[in-house]
Amino acid sequence: MNGLFSMLGIDAWKPIVTVLLLPPVPLLLAMLAGAWLLWLRRGLGWLLVLLGVAGLWLSACTGMGRALERAMLHVPPALNPPRIAELRREAKAGPTLAIVVLGGGVEPLAPEYGVSNLAAPSLERLHYGLWLARETGAPVAFSGGVGWAQAQSMSEAEVAARIAAEDFKHALRWTENQSRDTRENAGRTLPLLKHAGITHILLVTHGAHMPRAQRAFEQAAASSGIRIEAAPLGLATRVDIPALDWLPTHQGYARVRIALREWLGRIAGA
Repeated sequence: MNGLFSMLGIDAWKPIVTVLLLPPVPLLLAMLAGAWLLWLRRGLGWLLVLLGVAGLWLSACTGMGRALERAMLHVPPALNPPRIAELRREAKAGPTLAIVVLGGGVEPLAPEYGVSNLAAPSLERLHYGLWLARETGAPVAFSGGVGWAQAQSMSEAEVAARIAAEDFKHALRWTENQSRDTRENAGRTLPLLKHAGITHILLVTHGAHMPRAQRAFEQAAASSGIRIEAAPLGLATRVDIPALDWLPTHQGYARVRIALREWLGRIAGA
């Protein structure tokens, strides 16, 4: 799919196509079609309206988001303390282990700071990557340029480097600032690390994004001998009244959209 967009010269359309394929657009279109069919075929029209309403309801439920993640994404587990201890020993044995943090968005100008800032997903990933670095002693790389849907601005990697040094007092070893999506994260970051003698990468991104990101990095690393190990974050489960899982919330809506977006990205080879 990436190749088709590039061949047609419409790479910048990828975010627009993604939005059109995700809720609520298809469900709203189904409801509009149902309303039109009420004039022609009353039974089919009502069926489409009801399916659209049910789909909109479920597309904003946390329970549906969890179900989609289990069925379609197969998110790997988080690193546990014994595994982190093993990684610490590996990092001490030689400089072959590195942590790679993937960008998740940037704010070109955060008015409260007066400078560019990382979007919340990027900041969470950077925080976890730097925590892993302190726990293991491995150096950190950050991969992120200017996304397809963004106007030209400072790259994610440049913003991350500033925040890591100034706010976390932990300098990044490598920054990759040209990539625009996950596949380019892999293709542009691995040569930097291979040149530095890295043979084992801890890949840091959110759990829902991890299956697609890990696949992209493993494909890019197939001929290099670099091993990719998942280090997902954002896997904590909120403890709420069970009924709330099936009532529409903005958290549920975001979770469903992310799960569907990652599934579409996987089947499209993005």
